[in-house]
Amino acid sequence: MKVETFVCNMLRENCYVAYDESSREAAIIDPGLYWDEEAQTLDAFVRDHALTVKYMLCTHLHFDHIFGTTHVEDTYGVGISASDADSPWIAGFVQASSRFGIRPRALPRPVAHPLHDGLTLMLGNEELHCIATPGHSAGGMCYYAPESAVLFSGDTLFLGSVGRTDLGSDGNHAQLVHSIRTRLLVLPPHTTVYPGHGDPTSIGDESRHNPYL
Repeated sequence: MKVETFVCNMLRENCYVAYDESSREAAIIDPGLYWDEEAQTLDAFVRDHALTVKYMLCTHLHFDHIFGTTHVEDTYGVGISASDADSPWIAGFVQASSRFGIRPRALPRPVAHPLHDGLTLMLGNEELHCIATPGHSAGGMCYYAPESAVLFSGDTLFLGSVGRTDLGSDGNHAQLVHSIRTRLLVLPPHTTVYPGHGDPTSIGDESRHNPYL
């Protein structure tokens, strides 16, 4: 699996394109595309690499991770795949954005494909496992590709840090740490972690050095 990172919007959110080289099937993960130039850059990458977008995967539905979901749906014909437990964040999208002084440019549509813990998606010949990690939000979901040893952790786990839990009533720090310890740190230490903000890390490094764990 190949992974390309696109840093988006005023909150420096990481949008990823993960794709299988043989089939050219791709997943767009957390499309926080806010400005037109960000959407154009992602579209050019998809076009130049002859990719077929099969999924739009959201690790959670906080506003900065879903600014570009309508663009992706309209351009590639794939709706949001995410946990339904985060659907209230779509209903409260405008209000959540305005608390940060941000005016949305397009409204996200409802979850089209509800995901649940333990579900396996196929991207070409490679599996993507859905791992529920509530705590940052009620519907936090990570995506793990065991063959490539890659984890998309959203805002659950960061390099040297963990997600905030004060953004809404569904945040719970104890639950977040429990999710990380029992669902993520059990993965192979060499697993590369692609977080929702900031630089990549590894399960091994976070297990040894993350002060919140």
